[in-house]
Amino acid sequence: MPDTVICARGVHKSYGSNHVLKGLDCDVGRGVTGLLGPNGAGKSTLMGLVLGLHPRQGGTLKVLGADPDQSGPELRARLGYAPEHHDLPGDVQAADLVRHIAQLHGLPRRAATERASDALWQVGLGEERFRPIGTMSTGQRQRVKMAQALAHDPDLLLLDEPTDGLDPVQRDDMLALIRRVGREFGIDILLSSHLLEEVERVCDSVVILANGVVGRSGRLQDMGSVTAGVTVELDSDPQPLAAALAARGASATIDGRSLTVTGATAETAVNDLVRDLVADLGLGLRRLEPRRTTLEDVFIEASR
Repeated sequence: MPDTVICARGVHKSYGSNHVLKGLDCDVGRGVTGLLGPNGAGKSTLMGLVLGLHPRQGGTLKVLGADPDQSGPELRARLGYAPEHHDLPGDVQAADLVRHIAQLHGLPRRAATERASDALWQVGLGEERFRPIGTMSTGQRQRVKMAQALAHDPDLLLLDEPTDGLDPVQRDDMLALIRRVGREFGIDILLSSHLLEEVERVCDSVVILANGVVGRSGRLQDMGSVTAGVTVELDSDPQPLAAALAARGASATIDGRSLTVTGATAETAVNDLVRDLVADLGLGLRRLEPRRTTLEDVFIEASR
């Protein structure tokens, strides 16, 4: 398969006067990719375009090398989709629902039945596969959605807020399952989430949507680069140190007992300046390390 599973160039999508995507350009590569953005940024709209569920108004979009507008049914046979909503039929057994979805993806009934059973075992619902979905917990219903998305062995899996409604233990289990699907099963994943910590835990790359376009994208390992300045953590009030730094031409942003220090004078390195001032003021130093750009920093900057 090519290295790029989704390629969008100049994609526009509007609902009446509401312009959701405004010339979006992005490339989604192999592995697990997080799709981030504030509410209304267009994450679910982009997933709908990838699935070919509604047409775009402009631009080009290739998913696994095909245009969803032209190859919808054939392409969807290669895609798995777990929606955000929990509107599953309560009186239907999990195995029957997963089998039915597998048949919709083109599997014969016997193969779909076998795949449904296998998929439910893989997501940890093997013993509960004949239970009506209405009797299941939110965490179990999320696993049913994962199983129906996996049963036909897709090339690309689309997950829309897969941990919505889960408690911390269930969330950890779901994230572990997503990691396993992406790394052991070799299925590429596009995961839409508003939780940065989840994306950092399971994703290889990230695409951040803001105001209808891509604000930032790339591999996660490249997002957390070392930047100018240092992070300082004290065991007391950091205000005296911040004032002393300002007098020496440096700026400091206070967060609790921590400071982010930048802008020292050219002749004095930031860490040397902080070290000397901490000693002069008799402060207790807990941590002094190079400042790193976090995914949260990138997200906030891209969303402005």
